Amino acid sequence: MIAYDLQCARGHAFEGWFEGQKAFEHQRRKKLIACPICNDTSVVVVPSTFGIKSGPPQSEGPEASNKPAEQMDLHKIMDFLEKHFENVGSQFAGEALKMHYGVSEKRNIRGTSTKTEEETLEKEGITFFKLPVPRLDS
Repeated sequence: MIAYDLQCARGHAFEGWFEGQKAFEHQRRKKLIACPICNDTSVVVVPSTFGIKSGPPQSEGPEASNKPAEQMDLHKIMDFLEKHFENVGSQFAGEALKMHYGVSEKRNIRGTSTKTEEETLEKEGITFFKLPVPRLDS
């Protein structure tokens, strides 16, 4: 399937999914594609903004470092986790189970778990995310 950015003659932009360009052209010729806003069938493909660079990257001010963007984003993620998630360490699975069954109050937690504990959490229907925690001091 291919997603095309489309525009009607009145300037309304929308997206359409097609098996390929031939399928799009066939449907366009038969006037089977209509604008979801005004129902106009005069539709054309417009350039997608997905891969278009809009300008130079914005500076983050004087505190911006020479670190790669990925590393700066990683610091922001780690800061967020530290501020908004309680570190329960190796008790992660136990705490998640307690919250799931209403034994303890629901809250954001982080910690470590074994493969066996993770399998138990999955069997119990508990959603969790594994994030590798890199060393940021290297």
